[in-house]
Amino acid sequence: MPELSSLFVAGPGGIMTDEVGVITGDLELKTVVESGVLRALVRYEGADEWYAITGGTCPLDPVAHPSVHSLLLGVLNRPTG
Repeated sequence: MPELSSLFVAGPGGIMTDEVGVITGDLELKTVVESGVLRALVRYEGADEWYAITGGTCPLDPVAHPSVHSLLLGVLNRPTG
């Protein structure tokens, strides 16, 4: 399954990443399923570098990828707090 990506706004407290700690503001979520493992990544909107969301890796049937991406986006997108 191809990667999926969506723009969103992080809520208060931001998003914890493995590489740089918390990031905030206008972000982009990307999810990828490779070899039955989901990886959730974020980056600042328009930036080049992606960061792994802390705890954002788990086994996943690729059929469920669109649903899980949508669920993650719903949890992370908090433009008003």
